[in-house]
Amino acid sequence: MLQPKILQVEPLSSYKLKLFYDTGETKIFDVAPYISGSWYEQLRDEKYFKTVHSLPNGAGIEWANGQDIAPHELYEMSSIV
Repeated sequence: MLQPKILQVEPLSSYKLKLFYDTGETKIFDVAPYISGSWYEQLRDEKYFKTVHSLPNGAGIEWANGQDIAPHELYEMSSIV
């Protein structure tokens, strides 16, 4: 199965992301377990967390300073809305 493409990402409260896929699915991903350690701790800043954006061609998501989460993890570990 091909990985669905992310059309849009919307930051929510409590370190969650709302993901919109080209399949018509909408899912919620909890980033909270990831925000430890030096690479992800910047995501604790709510203003910075909101800089998340989708990558070209629906390849994934990324924050302003390059933090990302693997697209397959986002899809497989998200809950359906």
